[in-house]
Amino acid sequence: MNNPDKFLSFKNRLEKVYKHTNKWARKQGITCYRVYDDDMPEFPFAIDVYENILHVAEYTKQHSLSPAEHSAWLSECLQVLVEVFQISLPDIYLKVRQRQSGEQQYEKFDRKGLEKVVSENGLKFLINPADYLDTGLFLDHRNTRQMVRSLAEGKSVLNLFAYTGSFTVYAAAGGAEQSDTLDLSNTYLQWAKKNMELNGFQGKQHRFLQTDVLDWLNQPVAQQWDLIVLDPPTFSNSKRMRGTLDIQRDHVWLVHSVLKRLNPGGTLFFSTNHRKFKLETEAFSSFKLKNISGQTIPNDFRDKKIHHCFLFNT
Repeated sequence: MNNPDKFLSFKNRLEKVYKHTNKWARKQGITCYRVYDDDMPEFPFAIDVYENILHVAEYTKQHSLSPAEHSAWLSECLQVLVEVFQISLPDIYLKVRQRQSGEQQYEKFDRKGLEKVVSENGLKFLINPADYLDTGLFLDHRNTRQMVRSLAEGKSVLNLFAYTGSFTVYAAAGGAEQSDTLDLSNTYLQWAKKNMELNGFQGKQHRFLQTDVLDWLNQPVAQQWDLIVLDPPTFSNSKRMRGTLDIQRDHVWLVHSVLKRLNPGGTLFFSTNHRKFKLETEAFSSFKLKNISGQTIPNDFRDKKIHHCFLFNT
């Protein structure tokens, strides 16, 4: 794996893709984007640009390298990134999967507690490139967020499994009259509040609720919304949840439970990053349904299976 010719090929590939993608991004006014996604099997990374830093995640793949050899290989890969992106080593945030006690976990190599503010389509978002598996802003839903923004004017908006609230921010920017942001994690809800405040969106019309969304959906319908975003995890068995979630197994119940909370004439965005997901379309024959996956995956994501996205209208 530590072949000089391979590293040269990796560098050449990065230079070519970065030149093309960076030019496209500048024209679009995009400052955070994916530049490399497992393009070469010998270098299994996802590399994202967040303005003046790089977020790099190594995919889990079998290899014959010893821990010392793997560390040396990573060091050489990082040197390639320094040269191609003209960036200093401290501005590269690397997540590496390591075997620990028989489990695959991400080891954190970077500084802790570091937060940065980045911009996307004129809006500001807080990211944390070191402390979590993800940064706080999923770049593959950039187009979806814009769609939500374009439909939000004067609407009541519900954001389920909201994570750090980026869809809520876009809805507020689009003129949403009222929003409700729900997530089980208080950490993410506080992050969502900060994102809203960064963009000047405050007030009682924007509410945040820490709750088990599955449990919440099992309760009687007490309110309906004009625009709902449903972007659940593929699998979840959190100890704080009453049940488990398997999006392929449970999506019919989940989506129908959410559709009950949609006002007549309302719109639901349902998305999943389950690569092999198949929507049971016959279960939704009474609704207007459109697969918008192709429209929602940005040009910088060459992997067109990064997520699936569907639009429901009542």
